[in-house]
Amino acid sequence: MNHPPSYLDPRSGRIWPLDHARWRGDDGAPLMLTDLPGLARADIDQATRSLWRYRAALPFGPEVAPITMGEGCTPLIPRRIGGAEVHLKLEWFAPTGSFKDRGASVMLSGLRAQGVTAVLEDSSGNGGAAIAAYAAAGGMAATIMVPASTSPAKIVQMKAAGAAIELVPGTRQDCADAALAKAETVFYASHNWHPFFLHGTKTLAYELWEDLGFRAPDNVIIPCGAGSNVLGCDLGFGELLRAGGIARLPRLFAVQPANVGPIAAAFAAGSDTPVPCTIAPTIAEGTAIAQPIRLAEVLGAIRRSGGAAVTVTEAEIEAALFSLARSGIYVEPTCATAAAALANLIADGTIRPGETTILVLTGTGLKATARIGALMGMEI
Repeated sequence: MNHPPSYLDPRSGRIWPLDHARWRGDDGAPLMLTDLPGLARADIDQATRSLWRYRAALPFGPEVAPITMGEGCTPLIPRRIGGAEVHLKLEWFAPTGSFKDRGASVMLSGLRAQGVTAVLEDSSGNGGAAIAAYAAAGGMAATIMVPASTSPAKIVQMKAAGAAIELVPGTRQDCADAALAKAETVFYASHNWHPFFLHGTKTLAYELWEDLGFRAPDNVIIPCGAGSNVLGCDLGFGELLRAGGIARLPRLFAVQPANVGPIAAAFAAGSDTPVPCTIAPTIAEGTAIAQPIRLAEVLGAIRRSGGAAVTVTEAEIEAALFSLARSGIYVEPTCATAAAALANLIADGTIRPGETTILVLTGTGLKATARIGALMGMEI
């Protein structure tokens, strides 16, 4: 018997119906959703050119009106990197320039249907830009709390969409802490906390499956801060496996900067809980999450796939950034981490050149103009 989708506390097993908006469990823990059945090739809405072509795999019925601007359906292109032919998934071909549009579209569509009219988000940039834009498109009010050090281009993008912006001194973690305090007065539609967001990011897995002729890749290399793309791929490929659409899970490789790598540190230690690690400034600002709230779930996804969590140095990130740019691929430093990791994984034999390997490139370099200019000695 199929049960309707519900909020799920993965630690206790407790569930709640989806008819009321909530962003955490009664004890303050982040929630997931109960398992969904996935979809078959015949369930794809071929007439829809957006992630909503996979609507049959989402936790909503047809009564939920999508807030959509054509997100998804991003290019997958071949490139030779580190001595291997790979595929680059260009997720910045999205309305606000990053993969976060997938989660924003699905999350805000679901929340609006639940009666939410105003939302709070905290972000180092891309998540805030996505929430600001999709809230505007859906007639919702948005307040975005951002670290004061966030790239100006991202702050301008959020303000242009009409969001109220609050700059928070200190680190990305300080910003998250401030948002938790403010969440007592406005609904916290956090891309790190809300499970609907993950069901938007899972459409990446469905899309890669369709891109590759309805088969799974061998490896997916993903820049990782809080891990929403890792968890989304785990959800999507897991559903495809249960539905019989693929025969095995691809290996998921979560890439973090060595300067902020709590997930990689816990993975290396064989732990499901935080372990001591370096916390220092990084040019990969989108992955600078010192205390990821879904650490255990992200580690479980990586281990389930047979993949790994790895780190790359600032020098490796910078070299990969400019190597990509000089092949015509202009990305922000955060997603250059994936290319940096690929070279290392090939060099040590973890990934073989003949395998089907995807690099998820999550955000456009235009979001980090000042930062990239500084690396080239330019003052902007």
